[in-house]
Amino acid sequence: MTIPHTLHLKTPDDLLAVVPFLFGFHPSDSLVVLTGGEARDPVNVRVDLPDSRTEADELADYLVSVVVRHGVRTALLVVYSDDPGRAAVMTHALVRRLRLSGVHIGQAIRADGERWWSLPGETGLCGPAEGTPYDLTSHELTAQAVLEGRVTLESRQQLAEEVRASDPAAVAVVHRAAEEVTARLRSVGCSRSHLVVEGHWVEDRVRRYLQDGQQLDHGEVGRLLVGIASVEVRDVAWASMRRETAEGHRELWRDVLRRSPPHLVAPPAALLGFAAWLCGDGALAWCAVERCQEADPRYSLAALLAEALAGAVSPSTWRPVERGALTLFSG
Repeated sequence: MTIPHTLHLKTPDDLLAVVPFLFGFHPSDSLVVLTGGEARDPVNVRVDLPDSRTEADELADYLVSVVVRHGVRTALLVVYSDDPGRAAVMTHALVRRLRLSGVHIGQAIRADGERWWSLPGETGLCGPAEGTPYDLTSHELTAQAVLEGRVTLESRQQLAEEVRASDPAAVAVVHRAAEEVTARLRSVGCSRSHLVVEGHWVEDRVRRYLQDGQQLDHGEVGRLLVGIASVEVRDVAWASMRRETAEGHRELWRDVLRRSPPHLVAPPAALLGFAAWLCGDGALAWCAVERCQEADPRYSLAALLAEALAGAVSPSTWRPVERGALTLFSG
């Protein structure tokens, strides 16, 4: 998600209002780096604050490499912390490296959820020693988000809960449905031809969801989960993803994941992460990757996605997989 072109971040209040709009939650104990102005490939990053000077230096090196690689010429910085010393250590490490790399610092502030302070010596901003109060509830961007139906969560922990089961009764029904599908496939002998049948069904069902947005029933979720437990069938769903339809895929797989029994969590979590990445929703993508790796630490698609997220690889680099390249439908 990028900063809306119509919004000019003239004040710290503007900067503080746009952050939850971009990431979907209100950060705490975090460093946020946003692209200000034009860039070859705009990038916005949120990371946890480091605990030591050594970690701050390492994190600063990483962030500068990301900013420079994406052609960012102006950076906006927000440190969310009630500890001015901790914020100063991180900011000093980062700002010095950014300037040496030719990156201009547009704004650099610290905020604690109620007040903001200009980080000393980093920008021309000034304010009282006790900080400047801010209230985002009346900001125009907050109002815009409400009108667009965007939900802004209070913390990253709440966002992480978005990728966990929310209705045990629904999970139980889906579990039974998945067991029935598994029993049916075993009774007829699960062969390659049956995988192809399931692959076609998954492909068709995902396409219909993208067209009508109608939630899958529990039986369909069970069948979908059994199907994508096979990497070949999962790749049918993965290959159908396009940047222009990524938001639909994100909502589909978020719903499926929240109804998934524990032993079937990894594939839909990985697909959700990939769809979220394509949307530019890096925060949700990370939560999905973590959920997948919690269920299956060796799940390869999650590892590849984690590498892309850690490297701040832009979704614009993604080239969809052609159907003919899928092993399930070839030969």
